[in-house]
Amino acid sequence: MIISFLRTAAFRNLADATVATSAKNIFLVGENGQGKSNFLEAIYFCSYASSFRGVRDSDIAQNGKNNFSAEITITPLPAADNPHSDVLIKFEKNKKTVLIDGKRAEDRKQLLSIAPCIVFCHEDMEFITGSPERRRWFFDQVLSLSDPVYLDDLRRYRWILKSRNSILRNLTNGTNIASQCKDDTASGQELLDALDSQFVIYGLRLMEKRETAARLFSEVFTTLYEEVSGVSGMTVQYMPSWKNVDENETLACLLKRRPADFAAGISLSGPHRDRYAFSLDGTDFAGYASTGQRRLLALLLRVAQARRYSGTTGRKPILLLDDVLLEMDSEKRRRFLSVLPGYDQAFYTFLPDEPYQRYQNEDTLIYFVRNGILENASCYGKNRG
Repeated sequence: MIISFLRTAAFRNLADATVATSAKNIFLVGENGQGKSNFLEAIYFCSYASSFRGVRDSDIAQNGKNNFSAEITITPLPAADNPHSDVLIKFEKNKKTVLIDGKRAEDRKQLLSIAPCIVFCHEDMEFITGSPERRRWFFDQVLSLSDPVYLDDLRRYRWILKSRNSILRNLTNGTNIASQCKDDTASGQELLDALDSQFVIYGLRLMEKRETAARLFSEVFTTLYEEVSGVSGMTVQYMPSWKNVDENETLACLLKRRPADFAAGISLSGPHRDRYAFSLDGTDFAGYASTGQRRLLALLLRVAQARRYSGTTGRKPILLLDDVLLEMDSEKRRRFLSVLPGYDQAFYTFLPDEPYQRYQNEDTLIYFVRNGILENASCYGKNRG
């Protein structure tokens, strides 16, 4: 499918407008701070009901305004199986509403099958240099795009984790754990026992799928990295917090670790503590890689994500590429563009002095972006003249 129109109201600095985007390639050209990335963010918002910048919904509204909206119109490609034609997301009175073809969506995960987007942006560097949580977020998104059941299990696990942490805090309550265990906390302990069985069941489900996904993802990623960088031996390693895959053994270990959980007031083990590492010939790569190598690593993670999505679903994603070519030399640009996955539509951002004309073809639509206003390049000279 392709996104044929984007409509925004009070979204970042974008002018309230309907912008036609009926082309395979959309180039957004403008100086920094003019609204190019905000335009991509609005499209992404319609795909996930959240920002790829990791900000709160309330931070997206224009200054002085509390509400905003973003809406896309979708045109199915020939032989495409996509019955939906419109997604509207409104944020009003601190409440977000998702409408699909005019009907309120029962679950935001419905968006994942309508207009799946893969974004390439500067924030992706956090997958390499940031916290383990950011890497888990990325691989959770990789899995969720093609496996709705995984997303359901992840949500359930997070709910159980939140409940478990709440019990741990309530039972601890700042007092000595040893004395607590002798007092009237039996009911809380019994509740933890019951909760832990579900904690382990859903945790092991996540581990199993993460292990398989990391192995398959690594096979694609290793080849990609060698093709673009010329360096072989790069792999993705999954390092689970729980070493046991047997339910009873994991429960026993969890019970043994409970005093430490009480002392911390949180659950110190489980899939929420899993780690992923990028290893080159068996050595952690992220720690000593140059900025350019880290940037390339992040970009190729997204390429591998898109390829995995297409390989598991048989569908092509929409690509959002935010200044991804800016820091590459000409040879790396050529290699990167050569490994871009198949896509239904791609949106690129460029600075005015970049050679964007070099990448356009007969199905490219170019907009100049200034102060949140998009002007079609074909009309730019006429309006200026």
